[in-house]
Amino acid sequence: MTSSSTQGIKTVLHPVSDLGKAKAVYAALLGIPPQTDSPYYVGFEAEGQHIGLVLGGGPQGMTSAVAYWHVPDIEEKLAEMTAAGATLKEAAHEVGGGRLVATVTDPDGNVLGLIQDR
Repeated sequence: MTSSSTQGIKTVLHPVSDLGKAKAVYAALLGIPPQTDSPYYVGFEAEGQHIGLVLGGGPQGMTSAVAYWHVPDIEEKLAEMTAAGATLKEAAHEVGGGRLVATVTDPDGNVLGLIQDR
């Protein structure tokens, strides 16, 4: 098995029930307006981190924040992780702009997100 490295956790998605209310709170916290502001997603870029607000629970009905590890090859990393005992939760799929996302769970059920930018 080969091992591809990660670029670290750069993205955290927070599920919210009201984007407008959440956007105001996160803008106050970060001291900046969102860089992405759509009816279903609001994204902030702050100090090298991407903080996303996902309407309605997001992928697979997320109920808590999920940290996303940035990887150079999402399919390779998914194969490595599932071979090591992770369970695929959400297969890799494009979410716009060529960005691929996927989630797995560790043996204790913790959700780990992966992102590949093309």
